[in-house]
Amino acid sequence: MRTLSTPSPALICPPNLPGFQNGRGSSTSSSSVTGETVAMVHSPPPTRLTHPLIRLASRPPKEQASIERLPDHAMVQIFSFLPTNQLCRCARVCRRWYNLAWDPRLWRTIRLTGETVNVDRALKVLTRRLCQDTPNVCLMLETVSVSGCRRLTDRGLYTIAQRCPELRRLEVSGCYNISNEAVFDVVSLCPNLEHLDVSGCSKVTCISLTREASIKLSPLHGKQISIRYLDMTDCFVLEDEGLHTIAAHCTQLTHLYLRRCVRLTDEGLRYLMIYCASIKELSVSDCRFVSDFGLREIAKLESRLRYLSIAHCGRVTDVGIRYVAKYCGKLRYLNARGCEGITDHGVEYLAKNCAKLKSLDIGKCPLVSDTGLECLALNCFNLKRLSLKSCESITGQGLQIVAANCFDLQMLNVQDCEVSVEALRFVKRHCKRCVIEHTNPAFF
Repeated sequence: MRTLSTPSPALICPPNLPGFQNGRGSSTSSSSVTGETVAMVHSPPPTRLTHPLIRLASRPPKEQASIERLPDHAMVQIFSFLPTNQLCRCARVCRRWYNLAWDPRLWRTIRLTGETVNVDRALKVLTRRLCQDTPNVCLMLETVSVSGCRRLTDRGLYTIAQRCPELRRLEVSGCYNISNEAVFDVVSLCPNLEHLDVSGCSKVTCISLTREASIKLSPLHGKQISIRYLDMTDCFVLEDEGLHTIAAHCTQLTHLYLRRCVRLTDEGLRYLMIYCASIKELSVSDCRFVSDFGLREIAKLESRLRYLSIAHCGRVTDVGIRYVAKYCGKLRYLNARGCEGITDHGVEYLAKNCAKLKSLDIGKCPLVSDTGLECLALNCFNLKRLSLKSCESITGQGLQIVAANCFDLQMLNVQDCEVSVEALRFVKRHCKRCVIEHTNPAFF
């Protein structure tokens, strides 16, 4: 149990700006210090003092509040539903609440939000407070989310790496000031890290161990990073060599998102398939250099692949779709929007080999017509989401065939398609739970 003189940290935020939370809500505390959010330290609530001239007997006796009768474990359970800012307020009510509110079990997650948050200092103060019973390490802290905190620097990540050895989830999306070196420190010193989101971190070019960690773990250091979920969306400088490094060190990857990593080519996907054979979800949308050869590499994942996004990969044609359809029979989701080389033949390959398909986006594929839709409807009865936005060759006849066979359809996008009101009403009549996105003003 803490001594009464130990201070408790809290975040003081500018007016109308979010502060931090523990995963269930955002802070509403308001105070401005030189225009930025900083970490402040508050002492425990003092004991109530009475005026020397006022006799205790002058006040009528009061019964103990009902909530004070609850045992500590019940209070901790109640506090577990509170956001971080409310926990900090509870800590200032009385000494008992102070100790209960800072129970380490309530701090498995730290979530900071806001562009003006002095996040480096906040992380330093919070982790120091949570290290009270285990000097220098936060054994209970498993999740740190600082997405959108643009003032996060390598110093903040170094704090996490040094003090949070049990970290399992780290989200630093949009924090463009962090570099490879800080990320390397985190993955090297947090061996249980499984979820890493560095989307929008333009300086991050790969994921690897530090040189010191590599020497210690050699020659098997490539298998030591336990990351399973990695989001590198909008990491524009990621190249094939960087993807090679990631694949060699993160062999347990199951979810990988590389949206708008515009420098990647089919060669990078070849490296990926050599090391990461367990990938279930993969996105290479807007990677304009990915072609049918890249899809041939992706097809090596075979039945393990469930989710694939190749949206706006303009070099993909029916040939690449055929590779995926032939070997990835358990595919559930495919986003091929903007792949203008896909025709009815590609849709036919997909429908006949991936009968359990639940979601398909072939919007802006002008060569797909009612013929492809008919084949899709007669084979993929479990289809729930279908996007045909801007498919110029689609008519109401194709939609009626889909509606007559896919009763579980829940979302249909036919915006900018030449379909009649009668066809849309037919879909609504047969697929009662379907939400139709359209641009026909006569249908409502």
